[in-house]
This record gives sequence, structure tokens and C-alpha cells, in this order.
Amino acid sequence: MVAAAPSIDQLKERANAIRKLIVRITTEAGSGHPSSSLSATEVVTALYFGGFMNYDPNQPKDPKRDRFILSKGHACPVLYSAMAEAGYFPTEEIMTLRKLGSPYEGHPNMKRLKGIEASTGSLGQGLSIGIGHALASQMDNLGFNVFVMLGDGEMGEGQVWEAISCAAKYKLGNLTAIIDQNGYQQTGATSEVLDLTEFQPKIEAFGWHVQTIEGNDMESVVAALTAAAEVKDRPKAIVSKTRKGYGILEVLEKEGDLNFHGKPLPPDLAEKALALLDS
Repeated sequence: MVAAAPSIDQLKERANAIRKLIVRITTEAGSGHPSSSLSATEVVTALYFGGFMNYDPNQPKDPKRDRFILSKGHACPVLYSAMAEAGYFPTEEIMTLRKLGSPYEGHPNMKRLKGIEASTGSLGQGLSIGIGHALASQMDNLGFNVFVMLGDGEMGEGQVWEAISCAAKYKLGNLTAIIDQNGYQQTGATSEVLDLTEFQPKIEAFGWHVQTIEGNDMESVVAALTAAAEVKDRPKAIVSKTRKGYGILEVLEKEGDLNFHGKPLPPDLAEKALALLDS
């Protein structure tokens, strides 16, 4: 189904609910990547609830469904939270994140959860997988679209650029890549690890349609996805400039750690974060 497009305010409310789930499940797990999930929340929310993706939680294998691939698989708390809100599985189940035997693993596992389109976590592979789906859509005349979210640290992987070149060759107008440019990766600022921060001209040089937006601004996200949907003759990319931990930055700033990569909020900070999100 394609859900009726909600208002920007409704999408913001949904994003806030997803943020609270991200904080809750990662703190309950005692591990995970909340800050990388929080940076991506507006885009994931808009994709699942803004009317941009054709999907039905009750028919997760519908061959004509649109595909979303989270190439930055460590940010799966945002994906699990959005999918739970969409009805793929009960919200209380994702509270088992990263616990022994839980299907809600630390990276998405398509063999264990319906609606997960690719097992990801080994960075750099998601766009190549997305190209395979996009080509299949065209070859089998199924008409579905493919969305892939990558991290900016992940853009340092050579396979990503091979995939960008390949998508342009096949003029995959049913493929949209979103780069969550939150400025950090595990070992520090992406600009210091490998400075590829000017993504738009680099990707445009391959023949893609590219937009750069403020990715934590819901109105900008919706406008960019709307514009991308109108481009049919070439692959599309959205460079989504975001901030890790967006929504609870006040809490992270007091901790003096804006990266907060790969560690959950301890219970006392989680309470402060949830109170901030409720304010």
C-alpha cells in the first residue's frame, strides 16, 4: 500500500516516537548505535510514513513492493523502530534488541526478520545490492523502486564508487541513494579520516541527479524525496547533512561527546534524553 501523505507536523511526531524507541531499545540492550540511528530518523520516517514507499507489512514478500536497504546496518535501531511503528512486528518485541536468541540483531538479518531486504553491516555493499534489485525491477517489469541509505564514513569504500558508476551506466531511474552525512565514523570525524565530504559534485560527475539537504529538517527531506521521485531517467542521490544524536544533542553536549558512536545511553542519561524528547 502507499499510505496517504501525512502533514509535516504528523511526520515530525512520528519521528519523535521513533527517536524515543531508539533510546529505549539501545539502553535496554546495553549496546548499539543510538546516535547513528538518530541522525537518520527524519529520512527513514519520511520513507516509511510519507507516502514515498509502496509496502504492506502483511505482505512483506510482495514482488512489487518497494525496497529499502540500510547499508549502514549498525543504525538498525532506527529501522526496527520504524518498521515496528509501521506494523511489521509488535513494538514490545524490539525491546529484545541484541539479546541472545533475538531476531533483532545488532545488524539487520534478512533471514530472521520479515521486511528486511538485505543483511547489512559489512559497509560498502548496500548500494550494490540495491542496484541488483533495481535492475531486477526493470528486467521483470515489476515497477518497484529501491532506496538505499549509506553512511558518510561508508562512502570511503571503493565498492560504493564502483556501484555509483554502474548505476549510471544502466540509467537506474528507480534507484535512490541517501547518504546520511552526520560527520562522524567510529574512529573520528569523517573529514579527518578520509575527506570525501563534497559528495554532490563527485556523484554528479557520474551522471546522477543529486540534491544536498538539511537531513534533520523534515520539510527539506520531504521536498527532496518528492523531487527525486520525478526524475526517471537516471539514478538519484540525496546528500542528507545531519547530526549524530539529533533530538538529544543537549544531553550529548553535556557529556562532551557528540560522536557517541557504538555506545548506548546509560539509564540516567536515557531518562534525560526521553524527557527532552517529551518536552
